[in-house]
Amino acid sequence: MSEFVDIITPLHQKTKRTYINRMVDDKVNCALKAKQYEFDYWDGEKRYGYGGYKFIEGRWKPVAEKLIERYGLTNHSKILDVGCGKGYLLYEIKKILPGIEVSGFDISKYGIANAKEEVRPFLFNHRAQDVYPFTDGYFDLVISLNTLHNLRIFELKTALGEVERVGKQKYLAVESYRNEQELFNLECWALTAESFFDHDEWAWLFNEFGYAGDYEFIYFE
Repeated sequence: MSEFVDIITPLHQKTKRTYINRMVDDKVNCALKAKQYEFDYWDGEKRYGYGGYKFIEGRWKPVAEKLIERYGLTNHSKILDVGCGKGYLLYEIKKILPGIEVSGFDISKYGIANAKEEVRPFLFNHRAQDVYPFTDGYFDLVISLNTLHNLRIFELKTALGEVERVGKQKYLAVESYRNEQELFNLECWALTAESFFDHDEWAWLFNEFGYAGDYEFIYFE
């Protein structure tokens, strides 16, 4: 049974954003650049994405600890990160549980090539909307943070189906909104999002596509 959880929101709220500035900064061309998911998106100017996605010691540790506790992960568990980026979260999980089997994939070849070297051997280039190269129920936990809203609705059906198929437990976080102001802020800020749904629409879509895992919504207040 799906359940709304609070795992990544505290980390999301630590970043301050000036929404309108991004909207009026040649956003169409910036979005086109961002959707290449290469150097500019990760480590180029802020107008193209993260503006320098560097590892900060301990930043992802609270998220790792929450995941381990909620889903009962141990050194014998297996975890997959769909849209793992540079693998910072998997690295933090691996530090706490050295024996855990971690896997992750991302659409970005640059992200994988510049991942934490300790987990880089377990990461590969792949699209979230394509069939995953794993058997049914292989992972004790499949996670996906701030990735699936970058897919179109027909791609979401495949991605959610694959997350459900290969994971015994599941957790995902996507961007959403609760009111018109948050929708406006999201439309200003998002460079790569394809799916703009409010929280009720996401919940309906999860049910419609057979996703039964936990979920969290990232709001731009």
